[in-house]
Amino acid sequence: MTMRPVVVAGAWLLAACLAALSLGPSRIPPTDVAVALLHGAGLDFSVDERTLAIVASLRLPRMLMAALVGGMLALAGATLQGLFRNPLADPGVLGITGGATLGAVTAIFFGASAMGGAVLPLAGFAGALAAAIAVDRLARVDGRIPVASLLLSGIALEALSRALTGVLIYASDDRQLRDITLWLLGSYAGASWDRLMLIAPFALLAAGTLPFFARGLDALMLGEREAGHLGIPVETLKRLAVGVAALGVGAVVSVAGPVGFVGLVVPHLVRLTHGPGHRRLIPLAAAYGAALSVAADTLARILVAPAELPVGLVTAAIGAPFFAFLIRREKRRLAA
Repeated sequence: MTMRPVVVAGAWLLAACLAALSLGPSRIPPTDVAVALLHGAGLDFSVDERTLAIVASLRLPRMLMAALVGGMLALAGATLQGLFRNPLADPGVLGITGGATLGAVTAIFFGASAMGGAVLPLAGFAGALAAAIAVDRLARVDGRIPVASLLLSGIALEALSRALTGVLIYASDDRQLRDITLWLLGSYAGASWDRLMLIAPFALLAAGTLPFFARGLDALMLGEREAGHLGIPVETLKRLAVGVAALGVGAVVSVAGPVGFVGLVVPHLVRLTHGPGHRRLIPLAAAYGAALSVAADTLARILVAPAELPVGLVTAAIGAPFFAFLIRREKRRLAA
């Protein structure tokens, strides 16, 4: 892989991160941001206390969380689209997003979220892991996991999770309903260093592991039998790819809520511009997913400042038109 696409993706991500640290209800010049970061790194630079507090305590952990969430969702989306050989696959098809949502909504409904700290993320993460285990058990046939069975099991579990979440929403009072609605819309407003440290080990482990499946995913594009002939352990690849993607997605959804369309849109954008090969697609999708997520959160903070929009609304506003574009493109392809 040539380095130019990596450099371009890195430049977009760097620009999005710099804008996230500079823009907001209180605008900070990029030079002051750089000085605050250098001061925070222990170098002897003089910086205004207010600027340091805004950059180091508020915007930096939020920017890092947005990058981690967006990168992980796009990485998982690219992996699952290759695994299922389905361009509409995203982390939601495995039921992981629904499981995390049900866990978090259950915590809010029973008042556990009022304890603060890590209770809500842990509840979401537990829901995601339970969903991953349930999908694995449902999809297994004679020790094998057929892709169609995995896909249908994930869709069924996602529907069940949504139904149970709906029951909890129906039975909620006004305060619970407000908290649940805000969580369901997706937001990085609760970002903090503590929450970032809580999910980072799981998300970084998943992000560091998924690129190693690129060769197997490229072989799977030819079909499972052909991939087996090329020496790919197909069943092992499926179990590991699904398990690692579930680990990473469960971690990030548990703190940010179900941020939509990133896992679906970004792999398509990268595939259109850089081709379908997963050795290039997976790392570039992670970089562009992180950049999109950080940029969407910056827009969410400045469009209606001093209030802010849930980031899920911004990503949906970007993703829905792109989804319509995909449908139109597919219709043209079928008509040709």
